[in-house]
Amino acid sequence: MKLSSISGLTCPVADLDRTVAFYQDLGFRIGKQDATQATCYVNWFWITFTAADGPVQAPTGPVVHVKVENLDEAYQELVAAGHKPESEPTKRSGGGTEFSLHDPDGYELVLFFKK
Repeated sequence: MKLSSISGLTCPVADLDRTVAFYQDLGFRIGKQDATQATCYVNWFWITFTAADGPVQAPTGPVVHVKVENLDEAYQELVAAGHKPESEPTKRSGGGTEFSLHDPDGYELVLFFKK
C-alpha cells in the first residue's frame, strides 16, 4: 500500500457553534455545516467537528500544526482578538518558531513558521 497524504481529522466537540466561531476567527474557511457537524478548511486540509451527545472528555490529541506566513503577526492578532496562547512565540529545536493555542474543547493547535 502506498499512502499519498492525510486529508483531515474528525473531532467531537461540546459546543459546535463555539468551535466553528473559534476556527473561523483563526482564518479557517467553513464548508459544509449542519446542526450535527461542520467542516473547516485550510487549503485542502479539513477538520470535521461533530456535536457530542454528552460531555466531551479533555482531548489527549491530535495536535494540529498550522504553518503561518508571519508568526509574530499571527500571535498579536490572536491576543488582540481575546485568545490566550500558551506562550509567546519560541524557537523550535529543528529551526523556526512556534506557539501553542488550545481551542474551546482543549484540542491543541501549534502555529509555526519555518523557512
